Amino acid sequence: MRKDRRFIALRLSVALALSMTCLVAPAWAEFQVGMDAYNRGDFKTALREWQPMAEQGDARAQFYFGLLYENGDGVPLDYAKARQWYEKAAVQGDAKAQLYLGLQSSFGQGVPMDLVDAYMWYSLAAGNGNAHAPGYRADLSRQMTPAQIAEAQKRAREWKPKGK
Repeated sequence: MRKDRRFIALRLSVALALSMTCLVAPAWAEFQVGMDAYNRGDFKTALREWQPMAEQGDARAQFYFGLLYENGDGVPLDYAKARQWYEKAAVQGDAKAQLYLGLQSSFGQGVPMDLVDAYMWYSLAAGNGNAHAPGYRADLSRQMTPAQIAEAQKRAREWKPKGK
């Protein structure tokens, strides 16, 4: 009896793992088709592949959709639209999107230049494992007052995704 229960539990675990793989694999494959097109410079195909994914909340697709707008690749260059897509990915913890929000705030792309906001985004990106964010944050801190840095650190500690 005990062996039967373990066998049933094992079968359920395997079935669950397989069903999760079946759901994740197509999304990864669709994303990869877009990435391959992007790397070839075929931005129209990348856009076509990523748009439905981005609209459905896939943070990777949202980040790269933003990158298309930031660079004007296959779409008109639009820093504000890029920022909107980066923000969607950033609230899901996407460290690259958080880094790019920091860059946009540092240079006033899509928003007025805001060093405190930039420092906050770099801090969030660093906390989510982005290897470049600490260097950008350190460089930025040399342009900031201690009060600005303290405010940015406070914002990073208290930051929560909108609506949560």
